Amino acid sequence: MDSFKALVVSRDEETKEQSVAEATLTPADLMEGDVDIRVEYSTVNYKDGLAITGKLPVVRRFPMIPGIDFAGTVEASTHADFKAGDKVVLNGWGVGETHLGAYSQMARVSGDWLIPLPDGFTGAEAMAIGTAGYTAMLAVMALERQGVAAGSGPIVVTGAAGGVGSVAVSLLSRLGHEVIAVTGRAHEHDYLRGLGASDILDRAELSAPPKLLGKERWAGAIDAVGGNTLANVLAMTRRGGAVAACGNAGGMDLPTSVAPFILRGVSLIGIDSVYQPKPRRIEAWSRLARDLDRDKLAAITTTLPFSGLVNAAHDILAGKVRGRLVVEID
Repeated sequence: MDSFKALVVSRDEETKEQSVAEATLTPADLMEGDVDIRVEYSTVNYKDGLAITGKLPVVRRFPMIPGIDFAGTVEASTHADFKAGDKVVLNGWGVGETHLGAYSQMARVSGDWLIPLPDGFTGAEAMAIGTAGYTAMLAVMALERQGVAAGSGPIVVTGAAGGVGSVAVSLLSRLGHEVIAVTGRAHEHDYLRGLGASDILDRAELSAPPKLLGKERWAGAIDAVGGNTLANVLAMTRRGGAVAACGNAGGMDLPTSVAPFILRGVSLIGIDSVYQPKPRRIEAWSRLARDLDRDKLAAITTTLPFSGLVNAAHDILAGKVRGRLVVEID
């Protein structure tokens, strides 16, 4: 393409104020890489909302094309693993943060960051999953490695109506787990039960200052919130249980103690989706192809045009987004 559209985040170096606008770029504007991709679909994750709005310093290079996920078709490649016409997916690797990202009709990246579009998925379905769903799968796999198996006790999922939470509830229920979904949105109870939640917990129950230990209630957890919520989840995890932490919608702090870890043997597992090695990525996507209910994926997905990106960024930070968003880049 001689020119293409992109969403560009800029910053005034004097005032440090951030702005965002659609721009027309050329291939010469792209950063270095050995694969050029025609981007067809992307998505909006919580991190993307932070990047576009500037609520947290996600973007660390200006100007920047935000967007941490894309699916598209290779147009040119000097990387041994990819050739023109290949369908590919990218999640993370600093794209949209330090390397020009997904909200653009063209991207140039390292082929080491790409994986082939998993068999059975369309590009739109891959972005309906996106980093949020891929992170949910990484969290499920982490709990499994810690011995949290179906039948060992309930699994609590915080931020359950969001992107990570929606996919986590669907995955866990299909794998045979009893799922407790945590949300502050009363109108989403039917939605969460439709995904497979067996019980709903109001987030207010987990937002108060935590005790050192509480009543043992669940065998494991996937937490996308952090802060008091994560501390309370840990305090109420059963002996030998495990908690996978993968988000900070409720804050970066963790006001807890060593009590859950040394008195109950609870494990806290951090989930880093950005720099996962390629074999683990491929394993996670293979599990998604096997374990994720496609009908439920469709039910949690909303599609929006490129022009809707900025509004979607504000909505996701305001807690107004249910499930997953797919962005049509063309």
